Amino acid sequence: MKRVITFLMVLSLPLTLMAQINVTGTVTDAGTGDPLVGANVVVEGTLLGAAADTDGAFTIVGVPEGSTLTATMIGYASQSLAASGKVTFALESTAIELTALEVLASRATRNTPVAYSNIDKEDMELRLGSQDIPMALNVTPSVYATQQGGGAGDARINIRGFNQRNVAVMINGVPQNDMENGWVYWSNWDGVGDATSSIQVQRGLSAVNLATPSIGGTMNIITDPTGLKRGGKFKQEIGAGGFLKSTINYNTGLIGDKMAFSATIVRKTGDGVVDKTWTDAWAYYFGASYALNAKNRFELYAIGAPQRHGQSLYKQNIAAYDPEFAESLDFYDTAAIGGKFADVGRYFNQNWSPVSSDYKGKQYWYMYGARTMERHDPDFLNERENFFHKPLVNLNWFKTFNDQMRLSTIFYWSGGSGGGTGTYGSIYTMDADGNLGDDDYKYYYGRSPWTRDWNATIAMNQADAGTFYVDKSAKVKEDQESVGILRNSINRQWTLGAISKLNYDISDNFKTQFGLDWRTAEIEHAREVRDLLGGDYYVYDGNDFDTTPESQQKGLGDIIAYHNTNTVDWLGFFGQFEYTKNALSLYGMTGYSTISYTYADHFTEVLDDAGAGTGKELYLETDAIGSYQVKGGGLYKISDNIDVFGNFGYIGKPPILDAVIDDYNGIVSQDPENEKFTAYEGGLNIYSSDGKAAAKLNFYDMQWKDRTLTMNVEPGQGSSGDTDILFLTGLNQSHRGVEFEISVQPAPILRLDASISVGQWEYLEDVDGEYRDIDNDTTYYYMYSIKGLKIGDMPQTGYAFAGSLFPMKGLTIQAVLNVYSNHFADWDPLSREFDGTEATADRGQSWQAPDYHKVDLHATYDLPFSFIGTKLQAFVHVFNLTDQTYIQDAVDNSKYNAYTSNGKEHLADDAEVFFGLPRTFNAGISVRF
Repeated sequence: MKRVITFLMVLSLPLTLMAQINVTGTVTDAGTGDPLVGANVVVEGTLLGAAADTDGAFTIVGVPEGSTLTATMIGYASQSLAASGKVTFALESTAIELTALEVLASRATRNTPVAYSNIDKEDMELRLGSQDIPMALNVTPSVYATQQGGGAGDARINIRGFNQRNVAVMINGVPQNDMENGWVYWSNWDGVGDATSSIQVQRGLSAVNLATPSIGGTMNIITDPTGLKRGGKFKQEIGAGGFLKSTINYNTGLIGDKMAFSATIVRKTGDGVVDKTWTDAWAYYFGASYALNAKNRFELYAIGAPQRHGQSLYKQNIAAYDPEFAESLDFYDTAAIGGKFADVGRYFNQNWSPVSSDYKGKQYWYMYGARTMERHDPDFLNERENFFHKPLVNLNWFKTFNDQMRLSTIFYWSGGSGGGTGTYGSIYTMDADGNLGDDDYKYYYGRSPWTRDWNATIAMNQADAGTFYVDKSAKVKEDQESVGILRNSINRQWTLGAISKLNYDISDNFKTQFGLDWRTAEIEHAREVRDLLGGDYYVYDGNDFDTTPESQQKGLGDIIAYHNTNTVDWLGFFGQFEYTKNALSLYGMTGYSTISYTYADHFTEVLDDAGAGTGKELYLETDAIGSYQVKGGGLYKISDNIDVFGNFGYIGKPPILDAVIDDYNGIVSQDPENEKFTAYEGGLNIYSSDGKAAAKLNFYDMQWKDRTLTMNVEPGQGSSGDTDILFLTGLNQSHRGVEFEISVQPAPILRLDASISVGQWEYLEDVDGEYRDIDNDTTYYYMYSIKGLKIGDMPQTGYAFAGSLFPMKGLTIQAVLNVYSNHFADWDPLSREFDGTEATADRGQSWQAPDYHKVDLHATYDLPFSFIGTKLQAFVHVFNLTDQTYIQDAVDNSKYNAYTSNGKEHLADDAEVFFGLPRTFNAGISVRF
């Protein structure tokens, strides 16, 4: 340390020999006089500098006399002044209201007639606490995010009663929803929260002009390196469940008004709060911006999060998690408590079991490449594990032709490799008391919940040839043949795309935009042998091209069950206009897109007319399916402080791949129906003259016709662990509601925020369905009685209240209260099956989960000292501060966790649920330099 101090003194000697002064000053907007928070002020030729605070003020100590100070801020022309005791910068704006990246990502502004909320970087850092990104959005109206079973990255988000298959997620203008089914896996974006500049949530059809699945809303995530001031940060976090996370970030800020760079690396590990939901993850982010000249700017982004984590995917009966809570509920038969359902506690996870450390079997998985390795822990095995890496790289080009015309283009590539694990074949399974059952091993007559017996399965697989009984079924095996194994369900994919938008300003009042959206993707699906569980091979004979006993013996990494490759090709065009004059703003757009699919089944051989094999794989191809959208709206400023707005939209959404290609029967739909959305929305925005208060009130009415819905249905207890699939077509539903949000800062030390949302969401008609029994390879056709059924999976009424205190310089304390009610369980298909006659229809509502509330507490403190030019901040997050017991996710009439077999009762004792996590914490310290 002594040598370091001496070295620093030598470096500073030339400065100490010169006369020095202390400089204070302010940086403001030359047009409005408002302070420019975060503006950079540097002393040219030195490493000295400072950032403007919330008042636009800055102080730099030890400035050599005669120096020049330069102030920079994104969107403003830089300014240089001679150093003196007091310096006042007034920067001229050089940017339009939004940055080019925000325009490309279809960000809304005050003039946009849609309902939206902004979450800036400071709010993200204050509230997120290294949870999955959606958890930071629970303060916005009609947004409901949960962590489901508690696995890292397993969060999900609903908006206005629509799940995230119909919520568009965009990162820097690039759509991230799966091109096959629209889902978003948040584990793929673990590092994005640390690199995010801001998130905008547009509810409803939104102002996004791409044909994205933005029915419930749009999440616009921006990671703009030019919007970040120069400097870096190291953050170290600890948390409940052995959580440990290290983050290093550096931003150059604008360099010579031409370029900026930003990079983030994250390392995260943890045991998990819920049993064995461990995580082992990395994340990285790189952003660069370069202005070639006044008319051409380029940006490059690379984001990824290679990770593995243990999952908890199976919900349980309420009594299994908490008998006292179950007993407190109306219509819960207390005979189930301690009888059919054992008390396993709130941390229980059904998707793991202990295994002898003497078992040294290897596991196979493919993410960066093929790998055979030891299991995560020698003392247990996860039945359900997720592993994936989905990098995204995009190059943006912003071209200015003249004052009237600008071109913005994104070229992007997204890869993806990984999958999820489960069982395959026959696995010994124990009841809640650890019993396998009688000689036939009928474990499902014992108490629930069941768990896997890996040791018994390994012993069976290692045994010599013979007959073994598993789940009342005789299994004949050869020496060292595995009867039951662990498998990987893999997804390997790539997507190429380009989005280009041409802005042409006909006049200062009338502006147009025309665009192109092109994407092509290839996705490989298969199952692989992950762990032979003691045996040397597994026999699979379902591949038409494997015809010998030798080729049917599968080892680690070999493909079983299915193997197919899908392609998706997308092309869209759109045009829009914006008209603004005086107090009136109008917006309108129309778009047309086409989508086509192909499907190649590598296990199914095409037969000729005589029934003989042709040696060719089954290959299916669709024609291009066209769809269109029309959206528009207007906003009128009644005064400087009051806006009124309205919008409408009609969208024809193309069907997902499953609605066009029946890969079970090898059939292509000849005339697939587009899903149709009609939406109306209106609202009022009010702003106080002093900027200390703002409020928004809006209503919406959305009708969804001819919906295609794929539901995963957990199999019965005697299954192999695969998920059955229910495929519904022609589903009609209605979503109506009112939303209100307000922010008030009555004093410098206090800010209050609140939101209220009340929805009325229901299914309008009964629907036809196709139930696919995976275990028995059978398809059943039913009608489902859902007319008038409330749409579940999200509370229809929600309140959020946040109070922020700033009691002293550098200290922020925020408490967030969420209150939810009218939460109906997601409907269970099996109890709704009927033959079309009213006498057999089930018209009862799904079970309604109890209302609940929870409080989260967040605090940050800027320590009042620095170390070698660094600034330190301590922070702490306490989630579920009062340790409330509540149900956050529920399914009505569980197939195998219901107490009674009468599926039409819809009672608490027949539901299966995920409880919210108990009280947890996240804390740490960040060092800014």
